[in-house]
Amino acid sequence: MAMGVAVVGMTACNDFLDRVPQSDITPGSYFTSEADLSAYVINQYTFTSIAPGSYGISVFGYDNGTDNQAAMSASSFWQPGVWQVPQNVGSSSSDSWNFTRIRQINYFLDQVLPKYESGAITGNEANIRHYIGEAYLIRAYNYFDKLVTIGDCPIIEQALPDDKEVLIEASKRQPRHKVARFILGQIDKALEYLLETPPGGKNRISRDAAYLLRSRVALFEGTWLKHHKGTAFVPGGSGWPGNSADLDGFNIDTEINYFLTECMTSSKVIGDKLVNNLAENTDTKEGYDVNLNVLNPYYAMFCDADMEKYDEILMWRAYNEEQGVTHNIQMQLIRNGGGTGWTRGLVNSFLMRNGLPIYAAGSGYDPEWEKEGIKKTLQDRDSRIWQFTKKDGDVEFYTFAGEESLFDPTWMVRGAEETKMMTGYAIKKGKHYDPTMEAYHQKGISGSIVFRGTEALLNYMEACYEKNGSIDATAASYWHALRVRAKVDPDFEKTIAATDMNEEAKWDFGAYSKGQLVDPTLYNIRRERRNEFIGEGMRWNDLKRWRACDQVNGYHIEGLRFWGSIYENTMLSSTGEDLVKVDVEGGTGNISDQAISGVYIRPYQVSKKNNNVFDGYKFTPAHYLSPIPQNVFRQTATGDQTDLTTSNIYQNPGWPQVAGQGPTSVN
Repeated sequence: MAMGVAVVGMTACNDFLDRVPQSDITPGSYFTSEADLSAYVINQYTFTSIAPGSYGISVFGYDNGTDNQAAMSASSFWQPGVWQVPQNVGSSSSDSWNFTRIRQINYFLDQVLPKYESGAITGNEANIRHYIGEAYLIRAYNYFDKLVTIGDCPIIEQALPDDKEVLIEASKRQPRHKVARFILGQIDKALEYLLETPPGGKNRISRDAAYLLRSRVALFEGTWLKHHKGTAFVPGGSGWPGNSADLDGFNIDTEINYFLTECMTSSKVIGDKLVNNLAENTDTKEGYDVNLNVLNPYYAMFCDADMEKYDEILMWRAYNEEQGVTHNIQMQLIRNGGGTGWTRGLVNSFLMRNGLPIYAAGSGYDPEWEKEGIKKTLQDRDSRIWQFTKKDGDVEFYTFAGEESLFDPTWMVRGAEETKMMTGYAIKKGKHYDPTMEAYHQKGISGSIVFRGTEALLNYMEACYEKNGSIDATAASYWHALRVRAKVDPDFEKTIAATDMNEEAKWDFGAYSKGQLVDPTLYNIRRERRNEFIGEGMRWNDLKRWRACDQVNGYHIEGLRFWGSIYENTMLSSTGEDLVKVDVEGGTGNISDQAISGVYIRPYQVSKKNNNVFDGYKFTPAHYLSPIPQNVFRQTATGDQTDLTTSNIYQNPGWPQVAGQGPTSVN
C-alpha cells in the first residue's frame, strides 16, 4: 500500500508497503516450530537500545536538541523553515511513513495464528504463546511510534494483497484517538499470551514490559488530547484536516478521562511492585572502586554488563564480546565529553537536598559557587545531578595499572562532533570505569536499558494529577520513594510551596502548556520526571505531549559559567598553549564570546556562520508532528497522479504537500 518505502526504480505498485513479503522460504514450511517463531520475532525488535557497533554516546544522546542537552549541531526542530517536507519515504523504519516493521508483524500473525489454532506448531506451548504475544506487543510499539510522529494513522492488521485499489483505500488515516485505542487493544492481546518470566529472561519482552508500555501510550495520548485540545492537532479541533465522519461521536473529554484512567491502572501494576524495590543509591562519589566492584547500585544500574539482577529494569539488551556483539559508546562516555552536555537549565532544575529550589529563601545555594567549578556548583544538590555529571577530581576510569585517570575539563574547548564537552556539564550517566572498554574500539559490553519500571511511578503520578487535580495516596507514596532515593527531603508539599513559576520558566520548557505557566504541583511532577530521566531519551516526547514549546522564541541554551570562573585561565595544552579561541564572526572559535553571550557557555553562539539559532531557539507549531512525504500523496492521487489534492491522505497541520517546503503557521 502507499504506506511503504518509495524505492527508486520500482513501479508505483511495488512502492506499496503492506504486500506479502517476498521470501525464499515457503510459508507452509516455516512457522511450524517454536524456534521459527522465536527467531522471526526477535528480529523484529526495534526497541530503543544501543545498536551493536554504535559510536558516540548513542541512547544517552537522544535528549540532544531539547532544553536538557545540547549537541554540536542544533536540531532543525527549533529552526522554522529548515525542516522541510521530504520527497520520498525514507529507508529507515523510523521514518514517519515507513510501515515496514508493521507489515512484517502483520505477515507473521497472518501465517502463525491459523497454524497455532490448528495445533500445527511444535514445541513448548507456553513459549509458542509467548512469541505470539511478543508479536502483538511489537506491533503496538511500532504503531505508537507512528502515533508520536504523525498522529492520525492508518490501522492495518493484515498483510494486504498487491491490489492498488485495496491498498489505497487501506491507506486512509484514522483519528489519533482510534489509533491509541487500537494500540492499547494490541497490548491487551499481548498480555493474554505473554509469560511473566520470558524465555531468555529480561532480554525479551515480558508482561511487566507490556504493562509499562501500555501506561506510556495511555499517558501520551491522554495528555496530548488535553493540552492540544481545540487545535488542529486533535480530532475535531479547529483546522483538523481529517474527516468529521470518522469521529463516530468522539468526545474529547471522555477520551482524555479514558486514557488517563488506563494509564493509572497499568502503571499501578508495576509501581506497586517496585515502590519498595528501587535500586539502592549509596550516594558515593564514584560508582565503582579500583577493582570494578559496585559502590553504588543506582549508578551501576545504567552501565552494568549484567542488568538482569535489577528489579527496576524490566527489559534490557545484553552485549557479549565473544559473540561479537559490542558497542563503542564507553570510549566517549569515559574519555571525553561525548559531543554533548547537560544544559544550565537542566542543572538549575535540580533541588537542594533540603527540598528547596536553588532560588528559594533558605535553600543554602549561593550563585557565587558557579565561579568555583562544577563540583562546588553541584554540592548539596539532588543526588541524581551529582552522580550523573562529571566533576572536578572525578575518576574517569581506572587504568590497567590500577591508577586513576581524572576528569579533564579542557574538552570544553577542544574536540569535535563526538568528543567535545558542549556545555561544560559532561554526562556521566551510563559511564563505566573499565579501562578495557575505554582503551579499545568495540570493547563496550555495558548493557542497554529498554524499559525501566521507574517510569510507571512517574506515569501514575502525572496521570493522577492531570485527571483528578490532586495527588492520591498511591501517587504520594511513589513520589516519596523517588525523592528518598534521590537524597532529597521527601516532603514534596514543601517544594511546591516554595516554587516560583516565573523563576522555573527561565530554564524549563515544561513550566508551560499552551503558552501558559502550569500550576506548581503539576510543574513539580514534571520536574521529578525531568530529573529522574536525564539522558534517557524521554524529553522530546514529553515536551510535545505537554504542548510545552509554544512560547519558545529566542531561547538561548546555556552551559556552566566559564568566564570569571576557575576554568577561564586553565585551558592549556600539554605544551602550555592556551586552547581557548573566540572567533564569532570568522567561525573558527571554540567558545562563545563573553561580550555577546555573557559569562555562561552558549554552545550555539560560538559562530555566526551557517547558524540559524545564533539568536536562539524558535518554534513553529507544525513541528509537533512530522510531515508526510510528497510521494505518498502522489501514489494515492487519482488520474495521472499529478494533482496531489486528490489523494485520500491528508498532510499534517501546517505542512504543505510539496517537497522542499517548510511549514506555514497553524492556529
